Amino acid sequence: MANRWGLPDLGFGIGLRTVHFPHILSERPNVDWFEILSENFMDTGGRPAHVLDQVAERYPVVMHGVSMSVGSTDPINFTYLKKLKELARRTNARWISDHLCWTGVSGLNTHDLLPMPYTDESLRHVSERVRVISDFLERPIILENPSTYLEFSESTWNEWDFLAELAERSGCGLLLDVNNVYVSSFNHGFDPFQYVESIPADRVVQIHLAGHTNKGTHILDTHSDHVVDEVWQLYRRVYQRMGGIATLLEWDEAIPDFDTVHAEALKARNYRTAPEQEARDGRVTHAA
Repeated sequence: MANRWGLPDLGFGIGLRTVHFPHILSERPNVDWFEILSENFMDTGGRPAHVLDQVAERYPVVMHGVSMSVGSTDPINFTYLKKLKELARRTNARWISDHLCWTGVSGLNTHDLLPMPYTDESLRHVSERVRVISDFLERPIILENPSTYLEFSESTWNEWDFLAELAERSGCGLLLDVNNVYVSSFNHGFDPFQYVESIPADRVVQIHLAGHTNKGTHILDTHSDHVVDEVWQLYRRVYQRMGGIATLLEWDEAIPDFDTVHAEALKARNYRTAPEQEARDGRVTHAA
């Protein structure tokens, strides 16, 4: 199922990380696309800027940020958005994404993706901010579902319905982080398959996959390991329902060599199967 903007399925990408710069420049690996962390390149010159320019000449680039703070009550930071817009022009970014969260208040940045209460009031607030931001950037914003470790007692919406309604009201797209769905479902006790079944398929532009750290009583979204089987199975269900969507493998701690990260991203090909193909192969999927 195509998204409503006609944004392409770029295939299987990985994050552009400094430890891999030498390999990427010397080997020019056969990677479908790269995702960059926007803030790492907005006020940076020198070698990082040089590498980014080289990458953007050869590969599709997508921008992913952590400072838009769409859920904050602070005024929208148009200085930040101006830099973001210029970086998107420089890299010919296919789209710009960030998170459904807030990162600070009263001008202070916590450098963390903080959870929001899911209420009618917060829905109106975020919808209006997203519309203003999208108008300034002259493109739809793509928002990612966060991984969370607590819930607000005043919430009157579940997260998946809140995201669906936010997309409808604001016109934003969605970055469906399948690992985050699984992490939050473990931490809060909901069914992750119900989550992905409820997200509007025509709003999903990108998918994230990642490893995490299971502490027994809770899971931390660390991006520090291989993707676990439960997340792969959830990804398979997303593909069955939504079709091919640009898929990105995140690995941000204890980062191994380039080939290991790329091989993990390419595993996603094995889970892009339709129910009829699985029936022929003798495999069983999660019941819808």
